[in-house]
Amino acid sequence: QVQLVESGGGLVQPGGSLRLSCTVSGSIFNIGVMGWYRQGPGKQRELAATITRGGNKNYAESVKGRFTISRDNAKNMMYLQMNSLKPEDTAVYYCRVRPLLGDEYDYWGQGTQVTVSS
Repeated sequence: QVQLVESGGGLVQPGGSLRLSCTVSGSIFNIGVMGWYRQGPGKQRELAATITRGGNKNYAESVKGRFTISRDNAKNMMYLQMNSLKPEDTAVYYCRVRPLLGDEYDYWGQGTQVTVSS
């Protein structure tokens, strides 16, 4: 069974930083795409950033220049460094893994709350 566990969320003031981590465990190897998604209050879940196994990154326009996604393939871990946080970044952040092509698997974590408020 594959499990994704997010950590690192919390309360931070506007302009502050947080680093999220996602740990993937279980029988899964050579993960194609890892990504961070978020769902703010009263909003639909949206993509924040994705990274392929080869290191190609994609960011939502709203986080470009402020967030940095990275992954450690050997450890099956993914990170999201979030800087210059804004109140509109308040959301539950989820990690997701899926193949680069096809739909062999699609796993989500339970989410971690990020609140940006003074």
